[in-house]
Amino acid sequence: MARFHRSSYAVGLKLEAKNDTLTAQQGLPLADYATHGGSFPLTVAGAGVVGSVTVSGLPQRDDHELVWRRLCAMLGRDYATLRLDAE
Repeated sequence: MARFHRSSYAVGLKLEAKNDTLTAQQGLPLADYATHGGSFPLTVAGAGVVGSVTVSGLPQRDDHELVWRRLCAMLGRDYATLRLDAE
């Protein structure tokens, strides 16, 4: 999520661990901000967040993994060393 400079999955997991919501914590409407997996901010060194990439339709962890896998491939990073631990 561009607003938080973190993936939507990371934001959602952190809120879930605290039993919190974006509405309660930030006053943000749930209709406009989702904390489900699948959205990543796109950050450019020296420029900051310039956009985001989002997918939806799979279970949220799978959406997160799909985007992360493609970003790693595009950037030439080793997905196996950066992926989430097994559930």
